[in-house]
Amino acid sequence: MTTLAVGLDVVTTTTFGEQLADAASGFVDATFTAREQRDARAAEAIRVQRLAARFAAKEAFVKAWSGARAGRPPALDTVDLREIEVVDDGHGRPALRLHGAVAQALAQLAAELGAGAPLRAHLSLSHDPPTAAAVVVLSASPSPRDDDGR
Repeated sequence: MTTLAVGLDVVTTTTFGEQLADAASGFVDATFTAREQRDARAAEAIRVQRLAARFAAKEAFVKAWSGARAGRPPALDTVDLREIEVVDDGHGRPALRLHGAVAQALAQLAAELGAGAPLRAHLSLSHDPPTAAAVVVLSASPSPRDDDGR
């Protein structure tokens, strides 16, 4: 496995909570999938922490993805953050699930890099008021060698 890039994002939860509270802004629906919104349901303070960490994960992914594209133009003019979804593996460990144009662009990057398998985005989340943070490590598996060992 080869590390391609690392992305880190930190969110101040007090101002993030103010943004979430503005229902007229449409920020929540434009940023989070229905599953992410459902998974974050809890007491308001916990909800803010959970959504802030998920927002940080989306931003950290974009930073890692951008870093892995060094020397190449951006793959997309705009990124729909709902296409970068934070999911739970069923045991409380967060992971990223990519959809739509983002998933296609990452597959294209894997092909450009000659990766032997789809690129992987490893995710770690943390939240402790007044901050939430996420780290994404983007990695690639090497291409399988041919019969001559090359």
